[in-house]
Amino acid sequence: MWKDKYKIGVKKIDEQHKELFCRVSEFLFLLRREGKWEDKLAKVKETVAFMQSYVIVHFEDEEAYQKEVNYPGIKVHKEIHDQFRQEMAEFAKRFNDEGYNEVLIQKFASTLLAWLINHVAVCDREIGDFRKDH
Repeated sequence: MWKDKYKIGVKKIDEQHKELFCRVSEFLFLLRREGKWEDKLAKVKETVAFMQSYVIVHFEDEEAYQKEVNYPGIKVHKEIHDQFRQEMAEFAKRFNDEGYNEVLIQKFASTLLAWLINHVAVCDREIGDFRKDH
Protein backbone atom coordinates (compact mmCIF):
# COMPACT_ATOMS: atom_id res chain seq x y z
CA MET A 1 0.00 0.00 0.00
CA TRP A 2 2.93 2.37 0.68
CA LYS A 3 4.26 4.13 -2.39
CA ASP A 4 7.50 6.05 -2.69
CA LYS A 5 5.56 8.95 -4.18
CA TYR A 6 4.16 9.52 -0.65
CA LYS A 7 7.62 10.47 0.64
CA ILE A 8 7.98 14.07 1.71
CA GLY A 9 11.76 13.88 2.11
CA VAL A 10 11.91 14.05 5.91
CA LYS A 11 13.27 10.73 7.15
CA LYS A 12 11.44 10.58 10.48
CA ILE A 13 8.08 11.55 8.97
CA ASP A 14 8.49 9.21 6.00
CA GLU A 15 9.32 6.31 8.33
CA GLN A 16 6.24 7.06 10.43
CA HIS A 17 4.08 7.18 7.32
CA LYS A 18 5.47 3.82 6.20
CA GLU A 19 4.70 2.36 9.63
CA LEU A 20 1.14 3.70 9.49
CA PHE A 21 0.60 2.25 6.03
CA CYS A 22 2.06 -1.08 7.12
CA ARG A 23 -0.19 -1.28 10.17
CA VAL A 24 -3.30 -0.28 8.24
CA SER A 25 -2.48 -2.81 5.52
CA GLU A 26 -2.05 -5.60 8.10
CA PHE A 27 -5.27 -4.51 9.79
CA LEU A 28 -7.25 -4.65 6.55
CA PHE A 29 -5.78 -8.06 5.76
CA LEU A 30 -6.82 -9.29 9.20
CA LEU A 31 -10.37 -8.03 8.72
CA ARG A 32 -10.70 -9.67 5.28
CA ARG A 33 -9.17 -12.97 6.33
CA GLU A 34 -11.45 -15.95 6.80
CA GLY A 35 -12.14 -16.89 10.36
CA LYS A 36 -14.21 -16.16 13.41
CA TRP A 37 -14.51 -12.59 14.63
CA GLU A 38 -13.67 -13.72 18.17
CA ASP A 39 -10.31 -15.06 16.91
CA LYS A 40 -9.48 -11.67 15.40
CA LEU A 41 -10.60 -9.54 18.32
CA ALA A 42 -7.32 -9.39 20.28
CA LYS A 43 -5.40 -8.18 17.20
CA VAL A 44 -8.21 -5.75 16.36
CA LYS A 45 -8.01 -4.20 19.84
CA GLU A 46 -4.22 -4.05 19.64
CA THR A 47 -4.37 -2.28 16.27
CA VAL A 48 -6.99 0.21 17.42
CA ALA A 49 -4.91 1.06 20.51
CA PHE A 50 -1.77 1.42 18.41
CA MET A 51 -3.44 3.72 15.91
CA GLN A 52 -4.92 5.92 18.60
CA SER A 53 -1.54 6.44 20.26
CA TYR A 54 0.68 6.46 17.17
CA VAL A 55 -1.22 9.12 15.26
CA ILE A 56 -0.83 11.43 18.26
CA VAL A 57 2.95 10.92 18.30
CA HIS A 58 3.13 11.23 14.53
CA PHE A 59 1.05 14.40 14.44
CA GLU A 60 3.19 15.98 17.15
CA ASP A 61 6.36 15.15 15.20
CA GLU A 62 4.90 16.40 11.94
CA GLU A 63 3.67 19.64 13.49
CA ALA A 64 7.05 20.20 15.18
CA TYR A 65 8.76 19.82 11.82
CA GLN A 66 6.32 22.25 10.20
CA LYS A 67 7.05 24.79 12.93
CA GLU A 68 10.80 24.24 12.54
CA VAL A 69 10.72 25.05 8.81
CA ASN A 70 8.09 27.81 9.11
CA TYR A 71 5.64 25.91 6.93
CA PRO A 72 2.96 28.44 5.94
CA GLY A 73 0.11 25.90 6.02
CA ILE A 74 0.74 24.77 9.59
CA LYS A 75 -2.47 26.23 11.02
CA VAL A 76 -4.72 24.49 8.51
CA HIS A 77 -2.68 21.29 8.74
CA LYS A 78 -2.99 21.28 12.53
CA GLU A 79 -6.76 21.77 12.23
CA ILE A 80 -6.92 18.71 9.96
CA HIS A 81 -4.91 16.73 12.52
CA ASP A 82 -7.19 17.94 15.31
CA GLN A 83 -10.26 16.80 13.38
CA PHE A 84 -8.78 13.35 12.93
CA ARG A 85 -7.80 13.15 16.60
CA GLN A 86 -11.43 13.92 17.39
CA GLU A 87 -12.62 11.18 15.02
CA MET A 88 -10.28 8.70 16.74
CA ALA A 89 -11.64 9.78 20.13
CA GLU A 90 -15.21 9.31 18.92
CA PHE A 91 -14.41 5.81 17.66
CA ALA A 92 -12.75 5.00 20.99
CA LYS A 93 -15.88 6.12 22.83
CA ARG A 94 -18.09 4.05 20.56
CA PHE A 95 -15.86 0.99 21.04
CA ASN A 96 -16.13 1.50 24.77
CA ASP A 97 -19.92 1.96 24.64
CA GLU A 98 -20.85 -0.54 21.93
CA GLY A 99 -17.98 -2.99 21.99
CA TYR A 100 -15.69 -3.98 19.15
CA ASN A 101 -18.39 -5.19 16.81
CA GLU A 102 -17.41 -6.08 13.29
CA VAL A 103 -19.55 -3.42 11.57
CA LEU A 104 -18.06 -0.61 13.66
CA ILE A 105 -14.53 -1.92 13.15
CA GLN A 106 -15.09 -2.06 9.38
CA LYS A 107 -16.21 1.58 9.49
CA PHE A 108 -13.12 2.46 11.55
CA ALA A 109 -10.88 0.67 9.03
CA SER A 110 -12.48 2.45 6.07
CA THR A 111 -12.15 5.83 7.76
CA LEU A 112 -8.53 5.11 8.64
CA LEU A 113 -7.57 3.99 5.15
CA ALA A 114 -9.30 6.86 3.35
CA TRP A 115 -7.86 9.41 5.72
CA LEU A 116 -4.34 8.00 5.56
CA ILE A 117 -4.19 7.89 1.78
CA ASN A 118 -5.83 11.29 1.26
CA HIS A 119 -3.89 13.04 3.99
CA VAL A 120 -0.46 11.65 3.15
CA ALA A 121 -0.91 11.86 -0.63
CA VAL A 122 -2.33 15.38 -0.61
CA CYS A 123 -1.77 17.40 2.59
CA ASP A 124 1.58 15.95 3.59
CA ARG A 125 2.76 16.07 -0.01
CA GLU A 126 2.42 19.87 0.25
CA ILE A 127 4.93 19.84 3.12
CA GLY A 128 7.36 17.93 0.91
CA ASP A 129 6.85 20.37 -1.94
CA PHE A 130 7.46 23.31 0.41
CA ARG A 131 10.58 21.64 1.77
CA LYS A 132 11.97 21.18 -1.76
CA ASP A 133 11.30 24.80 -2.66
CA HIS A 134 13.04 26.23 0.43
